[in-house]
Amino acid sequence: MKLTLHHINLSTENVGKIDNFYRSVLGLSEESAGLPTLEKKKGYAGDVAFVSDGHIQMNLAQKDLLAGFRTGHIVNPVSQGHIAYRTDDIDAFKEHLEVEGVPYSDWGNAAVVGWRQIFFFDPDGNVIEVHQADE
Repeated sequence: MKLTLHHINLSTENVGKIDNFYRSVLGLSEESAGLPTLEKKKGYAGDVAFVSDGHIQMNLAQKDLLAGFRTGHIVNPVSQGHIAYRTDDIDAFKEHLEVEGVPYSDWGNAAVVGWRQIFFFDPDGNVIEVHQADE
């Protein structure tokens, strides 16, 4: 069960403004490779821009305080943003969390087509995503 940093998600009220900031001030470019296909009919239909430094992707997502309520999940990944890791074995990672006593929300593919995602909190309430991309 390998984990690698995949993306950082920032939640915002104004996707265009923050997208422009990260492009003009930090010089990031529009990410075009490996973009997820968003599943906009299962609970989250917000706008998202994708930028990158060439290594790590940033997802600049429209803040949605009610996405967790609409999907029936306790952890809402677009209320405050999150950090995301990709794994090669999501089931083993879920078992690991259960052994460690860490509760998680299993979003399955409710937000991204072809990704199985889980979300959980660190001890300070920061949201962490771990996902596995379908082959």
